[in-house]
Amino acid sequence: MSKVIVTCAITGSIHTPSMSPYLPVTPDEIANSAIEAAEAGASIVHLHARDPKDGRPSQDVALFRQFVGRIKEASDVVINITTGGAPTMSVEERLQPALQLKPEVASLNMGSMNFGLYEMLGRFKEFKHDWERPYLEGSDDRIFRNTFKDIAYILQSCTENETRFEIECYDIGHLYTAAHFLDRSLVKAPLLIQSVFGLRGGIGNHPEDLMHMKRTADRLFGDDYVWSVLGAGRQQMSVAAISAAMGCNVRVGLEDSLWDAPGKLASSNAMQVRRIRTILEALNLEVATPDEARAMLKLKGRNNVAF
Repeated sequence: MSKVIVTCAITGSIHTPSMSPYLPVTPDEIANSAIEAAEAGASIVHLHARDPKDGRPSQDVALFRQFVGRIKEASDVVINITTGGAPTMSVEERLQPALQLKPEVASLNMGSMNFGLYEMLGRFKEFKHDWERPYLEGSDDRIFRNTFKDIAYILQSCTENETRFEIECYDIGHLYTAAHFLDRSLVKAPLLIQSVFGLRGGIGNHPEDLMHMKRTADRLFGDDYVWSVLGAGRQQMSVAAISAAMGCNVRVGLEDSLWDAPGKLASSNAMQVRRIRTILEALNLEVATPDEARAMLKLKGRNNVAF
């Protein structure tokens, strides 16, 4: 039976606390949610931090320390720390948690892009905190900066950590950027290519978009990559199901979608993991254990981190 790596993205920076009462915000909530997702079958948990006072995205290493150790103590799940942070942050700020905590995996975006969240204002009218509405409104004039220099800086800074990267590709050109850094030996095979579909500013979520991304990655990387897919918003499960049937690994979680069904909020990250696990097993696929994911991605091991 084929093994599928399931990544669960726990909280992220796209959604604000007012959008769902189930979005983890405090370190305790993030830790508990990640542990529950691991118990539900997640192979990897992808982690952001938030200011516990108001839920604002944060790259404060002290906040990460409050939950990564707890997760590691309670589970053998692979811990993946963001270097994306939020589009409003500097590259130096975004780098610090991965640089200092030396995780097995860290995320890394492969290009600057428009990052439009403003359409969420049509669905959410009331906000708890002063920062939320301006954060969404300002995204129609916001560029998420990830220059070649920025990407190289993050990769070179983490070389000695032996951290592997979840290489996030929001469009076809990002695959070519990943190939460029592979040619420069700043990343090593097997690459974990995380293709992102359906976010405003990136590639769409039509099945033809998935096929185009897969064909291009196959041509560029051959057997030197592991492909994973996430669908943003309400298409999360359908994109995951289609990509799994194509032989892909999958990512789910409240970072990428707050929804369980039309008009129904997902009550936890674990709920989304259980749902995709049901889909995978119906396709005669099996969720990879954390140690199987480590072997597939050639990770350094859970004891070789700084937490």
